[in-house]
Amino acid sequence: MSWTRTSKNRSSADRETAEPPIIRAKALELLARREHARLELRQKLAQRGFPVENIDPVLDQLTEERLLDESRYAELYACSRADKGYGPLRIARELRERGVPQELVDRMLAELEDEWLPKLREFHRKRFKSLIPADVAGRMQQTRVLCQHGFTLEQIKQLFEQDSP
Repeated sequence: MSWTRTSKNRSSADRETAEPPIIRAKALELLARREHARLELRQKLAQRGFPVENIDPVLDQLTEERLLDESRYAELYACSRADKGYGPLRIARELRERGVPQELVDRMLAELEDEWLPKLREFHRKRFKSLIPADVAGRMQQTRVLCQHGFTLEQIKQLFEQDSP
């Protein structure tokens, strides 16, 4: 038995006249795999050849039904990235790049406020074996790595002060 994807077999003319139920079905298929931001889902549907003017009404309907929820997406994304050792600055930038509104980004990061120092300590332990260098060059090197992961200088300073011998 051979399986074929129906979406690959559709001609471009079919996609140009795509009915909202077809767009909705594809959007739900994508949302079933993982949460998406509205911008991200719009881009994926447009890449699949669906007309942009037909996508927005479908996304509006999915938002009304809370099947597409940017606050849920932002929360899951922020928690996932924090667990991987990324700090608030990097997570905020990544969420903004994905089209999440700034107010929502600020709210998600504020909810995680108490978690940043423990996450920073955990990342520091994994990356540097919890060793705080005594020399300036070593501290600068570690600070550079931690900044690249999106932690603030204030958080890094706190880590070095609290964990210094």
